[in-house]
Amino acid sequence: TVAGYLLLFLVLVCPGVTVAIEPISTTIAVGMAAALTGFLARYQNIFYYFHECCRPEWISFNKTGLKTDLDSKLFGQHLASRIILRAVSGFMSNDNPKKPLVLSLHGWTGTGKNFVSQLIAENIYKEGMNSKFVHVFTSTLHFPHPSLISTYKSQLQQWIKGNVSNCERSMFIFDEMDKMHPGLIDSIKPYLDYYDKLDGVSYRKSIFIFLSNAGGERIVETALDFWRGGRAREEIELKDLETSVSLSIFNNENSGFFRTSLIDKNLVDFFVPFLPLEYSHVVQCAMAEMKIRASEGEGPPDLDVANQVAKDLVYFPKTERVFSVKGCKTIESKLDYYS
Repeated sequence: TVAGYLLLFLVLVCPGVTVAIEPISTTIAVGMAAALTGFLARYQNIFYYFHECCRPEWISFNKTGLKTDLDSKLFGQHLASRIILRAVSGFMSNDNPKKPLVLSLHGWTGTGKNFVSQLIAENIYKEGMNSKFVHVFTSTLHFPHPSLISTYKSQLQQWIKGNVSNCERSMFIFDEMDKMHPGLIDSIKPYLDYYDKLDGVSYRKSIFIFLSNAGGERIVETALDFWRGGRAREEIELKDLETSVSLSIFNNENSGFFRTSLIDKNLVDFFVPFLPLEYSHVVQCAMAEMKIRASEGEGPPDLDVANQVAKDLVYFPKTERVFSVKGCKTIESKLDYYS
């Protein structure tokens, strides 16, 4: 039976079990190996369904799913949605990329940077953000002490090399890049470059995502200029922001990207701007969260509640009150208050 063969597999591959039944004759061992070989030939993929592996059963890009998520769950970010979908789709459909995909997401808090990273992971990995092939580094948590930067550089190189050696389709998310010590991120520059292999390891199918509030001021200035000029935010194009954002973070001595070779050597594929959110976008965020809660047994979405939540937030500039200071970041706790 399948159960019997699974037990046989356990006996053969688990040393603890083997020791318990030793000594075992060569004849029996050969017979068991032959039986196991036959079982594996018949059920060669069965084990992969019980344990996450670096295989298509666990890692498979869902382009339609990502597009649907970006269209229905991310609000006020026409630039980010378009860039992310094209960049990730193009990269994942290429069986032989020349380098890893490197995305740098910029904007004020609550605009959707972490959320987009989550959507990307959920549409590539079956386990989403819980996948053992998705790795998140937070600057203030993992690299807090300036005096240990040399140690951090070595550790970071080892972590990335070890994880990519385990699975070439690994994803690395670096949060709070604006709080990272300058120079640290340069330690991984070789892994983002155009190399076929480094010490026998290919990094070309991995994804690196950097999240930062740095550059947010330039993005806000541009969005505000469009608003004051009576132009729709949807008219803002990547060319209006990409160069100014990359230059501002490159020259910001308090940013993890300060004078970094990643920018100097053009290894970041896209600088993705996240625009500040307006009142209508906050309402959409609140309605989306209530829809999720309704699917979990709570009451249906209430537009009046969504509007009340949006009204409670702080907006800037003080006179015009155009953009939410915290974006949609506090929506969940605000809804808890009204529910």
